[in-house]
Amino acid sequence: MTDTAPTHTVTQVSILSALLARRFDGLMPCRELLKHGDFGIGTYDRMDGEMILVDGAFYQGRAGGAIHEPDLDTLTPFATVCRFVADQSWDLQGPVGYAELDAAIDARATNRNTYLAIRVEGTFARMKIHALVEQHQPYPPTAEVVKGCVRAELTDVQGTIVGFRGVPWVRGINDTGYHLHFITADRGRGGHVLEFEMEQGAVSLSSCRDHVVLMPDNGAALAGVDLSEDIVGAFEKAMAAGGEG
Repeated sequence: MTDTAPTHTVTQVSILSALLARRFDGLMPCRELLKHGDFGIGTYDRMDGEMILVDGAFYQGRAGGAIHEPDLDTLTPFATVCRFVADQSWDLQGPVGYAELDAAIDARATNRNTYLAIRVEGTFARMKIHALVEQHQPYPPTAEVVKGCVRAELTDVQGTIVGFRGVPWVRGINDTGYHLHFITADRGRGGHVLEFEMEQGAVSLSSCRDHVVLMPDNGAALAGVDLSEDIVGAFEKAMAAGGEG
């Protein structure tokens, strides 16, 4: 990571609505993304797995929880990063699930209009994850891609939760709630967090006051996308109709 990355700034590549409109082709190489942060989440070219960026290193969570270390020339169509500088940290004793972690963070960071980067180092009795699977043209609807994610359940593992608490005013731009990824301490398994039981952990939060959206190639990912439509609502309806798969 270079020292040009701003502190207290969340930077993202493209917007959520573009991804929901099946714009899965990569836009920015990982090496360029490192100029904007050392911590974050996202996906890779053609939705090939879950991005986990921690301590300036990229990891790619794939089907079944296997971890691959991508080349820095690998492209991303959508990612959210920051330079992680903890504003507050505390320990949590379990058992702690997803809802309990959210509640503990909300109690410490009460302004829901401020973006938060979240890092948790913990011991987990159970961690349920899934991963996106690489897509090919013609791309299917995003809801079908998410339903096709391959799930895995890890037991008795140590590792790191990496993610963000979004804000209501980014609907259509990014996730408005909690979005967390996970990687084991040995960097061997990981993916998108579905649920967990944490025995104990250390939570750190980094507040992001500024929000930057990067649209490579003059916004090519949005060409032909009708943003007057409720793309997020349509995605949510499709997911609700078919379940999570």
